[in-house]
Amino acid sequence: MANQNSEGNRPDPEALLNEASRETRGHFKVFLGAAPGVGKTYEMLLSAAARRREGVDVVIGVVETHGRAETEALLAGFEVLPRRTVEYRGRRLEEMDLDSVLARRPQLALVDELAHSNAPGSRHLKRYLDVEELLAAGIDVYTTVNIQHLESLNDIVAQITGIRVRETVPDAFLDRADEIEVIDITPADLMQRLREGKVYVPQAAERALAHYFSPGNLTALRELALRRTAERVDQQLLTHMQAHAIKGPWAAGDRVLVVVNEHPKAAALVRYTRRMAERLQGPWTALYVETSRAMRLAEPARDRIAEALRLAERLGGDAVTIPGNELAREILDYAARNNFSHIVIGKSERSRLHEWLFGSITHEIARRAGNISVHIISGSGGDAPHAATVATRAPATPFDSQPYLASCGLVGIALGCGILLSRVLEVQNVALVFLTAVLVSAVTFGLRAALFSSLLSVFAFNFFFLPPYYSFTISDPENVVALFFFLIVALVASNLTASVRNQALMARSRARTTEELYRFSAKLAGIASLDDLLWVIASQVASMLKVRVVLFLPDNGALELKAAWPPEDVAEEADLAAAKWSWESNQPAGRGADTLPGAQRLFLPLRTGRGPVAVIGIDSDKPGPILTPDERRLLDALSDQAALAIERINLATDFDNAMRAAEREKLRAALLTSISHDLRTPLASILGAADSLATLPNLPQRDRDALLSTIQEESERLNRFIANLLDMTKLESGAIEPNMGLEDISELVGAALRRAENILVEHHVETSLTPDLPLVRLDAVLFEQVLFNLLDNAAKYAPSGSTIRIRGWRAGGSVKLQVLDAGGGIPGADLDRIFDKFYRVSKSDSQRAGTGLGLAICRGFVEAMGGSVEADNLDGGGAVFTITLPVPEDERISVTP
Repeated sequence: MANQNSEGNRPDPEALLNEASRETRGHFKVFLGAAPGVGKTYEMLLSAAARRREGVDVVIGVVETHGRAETEALLAGFEVLPRRTVEYRGRRLEEMDLDSVLARRPQLALVDELAHSNAPGSRHLKRYLDVEELLAAGIDVYTTVNIQHLESLNDIVAQITGIRVRETVPDAFLDRADEIEVIDITPADLMQRLREGKVYVPQAAERALAHYFSPGNLTALRELALRRTAERVDQQLLTHMQAHAIKGPWAAGDRVLVVVNEHPKAAALVRYTRRMAERLQGPWTALYVETSRAMRLAEPARDRIAEALRLAERLGGDAVTIPGNELAREILDYAARNNFSHIVIGKSERSRLHEWLFGSITHEIARRAGNISVHIISGSGGDAPHAATVATRAPATPFDSQPYLASCGLVGIALGCGILLSRVLEVQNVALVFLTAVLVSAVTFGLRAALFSSLLSVFAFNFFFLPPYYSFTISDPENVVALFFFLIVALVASNLTASVRNQALMARSRARTTEELYRFSAKLAGIASLDDLLWVIASQVASMLKVRVVLFLPDNGALELKAAWPPEDVAEEADLAAAKWSWESNQPAGRGADTLPGAQRLFLPLRTGRGPVAVIGIDSDKPGPILTPDERRLLDALSDQAALAIERINLATDFDNAMRAAEREKLRAALLTSISHDLRTPLASILGAADSLATLPNLPQRDRDALLSTIQEESERLNRFIANLLDMTKLESGAIEPNMGLEDISELVGAALRRAENILVEHHVETSLTPDLPLVRLDAVLFEQVLFNLLDNAAKYAPSGSTIRIRGWRAGGSVKLQVLDAGGGIPGADLDRIFDKFYRVSKSDSQRAGTGLGLAICRGFVEAMGGSVEADNLDGGGAVFTITLPVPEDERISVTP
């Protein structure tokens, strides 16, 4: 570009560093989907095939086809690197062999399922860290991920779907992607793919359609994916423009900037911009340019600026304050750097003469805006910001004579130097010595001391260096002109120097305030408990403002004191009334306010966009108003951060309560279903058999025995159901206390088999226990119940005539016991939930009914005895449940050779 290095048109250093870092890394492309099954892997393979045809060296690090024929067909022709096998809890897991990919060093590697968690023992815990290492080695990577795996959206996705995703990818990692391609299909098409078996196997597809893959869930996830990608594209465009010093805006999307100042119509401009941005569906920002004039603004004007910026934040925009001198140039430069396409500014109300003499910021912006649309608004369409309803005390600024005395000393030193130099220099050059004293006074003490130095220097220069000497009379007209211009130069120089000094003081003050707010925000961000948060808020506000603080929060419909610093009670009726009024009206009340000014404390509501969340009260021993205007603005900033932190914890609590309520409702529904079906079924059999015995006394003995056997079997079955419910109640209440003792596993297995004779009558049972099994410390009654439940579960899901096997052996410092069946096995999607309460893999008329509590009780009992239980599938079909129990130390020693 012709003027690439000119002032105001230089590349942004941060953006240049970002682009430079990309040159040494591999190209990173992400195929992003709203849900499983949209075709991310399919599209990734198609794109990779196109690159391969262009001569690019492509290998497959890991691609999961999930049995989809169309996806598997695309693997033909690709070099697939062998995976690494990891043994974990008796299972063989396959993971991408990162070292093989690095050694092979292709130009492009395909790595599916970015959010995947690697098996224990891998070099990295997460697959995205493997991808990071590949990129750092200069290898291009194509990968896939669903929007629900993005870390910042985890809570939102859980709220939408009711399912919390455990495998997540940090947003910062996804933001480093060079390309993000959204793979998007409509919810109707995706649901049709599910029904056709192109996403999951039929049984899993039916469950998915009934729960996760509802039209509402898919639509919400689809919107999340599109919005997140749009934000990323917008940021990439902005970074590109900043790195190449491209003057904006580029009309790729609408961004609105509103300029606020101390005028009362600033709030109306903010509200207008909020409505405009909503119509344009774009982001917006409120900008205030802080000049040296800001130090001289009256307190009400500074309050209006602060309130306008806070209003912008409450309405969902960004609030930005930047330093500057030329307002029009600073505003346009900021808009161009950040790609704003619209500027909203208030209409000038100054007279034509004033605009002719001093210019108009509004007209200057409109004239120099270029491609940026400028909206000049009268501001009459909205209300002015709320007037400050809290009285503030003037900052303590007593008259200080020290700057003026020091200025006299500086002029005296200049006079002495001038007398010495006058012997070798002309009089006109001596005036520069006095000008130096004026500048030093301006830098050190400010404008007033500098003006005093200027006048004093003029009198000293006239008295000592212009003839007639030692008189204020001037005989030579040329000296009058020289003295006059010396005064003008001294005044201008002192004013400019003092202005620079004021800007430096403002910058230091702003940096100090920012640092305090950052530390406060950092403390709030790391707190998860509401009580701890309130104590931190109270102590920090008290420390920063040197006041006493109390915090009120609503509790059961009433406002109650939750924290105070230093700890104290609020007993005065006037204070309690002021706090209640402040909460109900969302306005300040109490000392220094318009309402209830007789209270000891000043109460202010802590509010967010949703309304008040708490009330803060402050007081001090100083008479009159408690805060200075600057302290009041600092309190407003602290209050905004505190309100957001309180609302964050309240929302987290509400979400947890909603999740618990949903879980309770699910358990209640499952329990009602179990009682209404699983318990009524044996009752119906018992009642039917008993009724037949009572009404048909002449039944043959064989039929009577069959009916009596039915009554006995169904009664035992009913007893088991009720026992399971009681056992689960004990587990959840923590009432289970195992009666531990050394027991022989083989004896407990035999007892469980004898107890389960009736339910195993249609199956063959094989027992294989090694003779070296040591005694194990456990509760015999509970462990027998565990074995019985596992045998009952195997009998339900294994076909008649099949074999149920029980195996036991010693493995190091533990004993393992397995129950294996020859049924249909456990679907992979159900392995993680098989031990949940009331959860059953499937139900059919050919299977025994149950409450879905047996396996949950098994896990609870085994863990209470210090062991663990796991479920898995056999290679030849069927399920296996493995119990692991620790061997006592004395038993370990007794068998040591």
